[in-house]
Amino acid sequence: MADYVLERETIVPRPLAEVFAFFSEAGNLEKITPPWLSFRILTPLPIRMERGTNIAYELRLRGLRLRWLTRIEQWNPPHEFVDVQVKGPYKLWRHTHRFAEVEGGTRVTDRIQYALPFGPVGRLGHWLVARDLAKIFDYRERRVRSLLEKQP
Repeated sequence: MADYVLERETIVPRPLAEVFAFFSEAGNLEKITPPWLSFRILTPLPIRMERGTNIAYELRLRGLRLRWLTRIEQWNPPHEFVDVQVKGPYKLWRHTHRFAEVEGGTRVTDRIQYALPFGPVGRLGHWLVARDLAKIFDYRERRVRSLLEKQP
């Protein structure tokens, strides 16, 4: 059960199929992740995205090196996919990516359900985690718009 939810939505002026293809390319995750996280994908590229695909990452957060393993739990092109943390810093991490054709392009919706480790002690630090996630997803939105708006 998730303790917290973060939702973000943006409109990208590109066709649905194109936007889904961008997010389906695992290597693009490095392009839309803030540089201060020193994020890198450990799984050899290219990665075939489908239900059951595992992807290993490494990043630095507040000076700590973290390894993270996610699995694609749902794969419904071109409308949705869900990745869940198998191993990593959260007690629970479930990221739903939704894509819908709208006037002017494609609506991209991120819904992250998460829970922190360490019970009540972990919940005391939620304000810090929530702030970090907001900064990460603010950056991500700007980068996605910048990268996709440049495409012909």
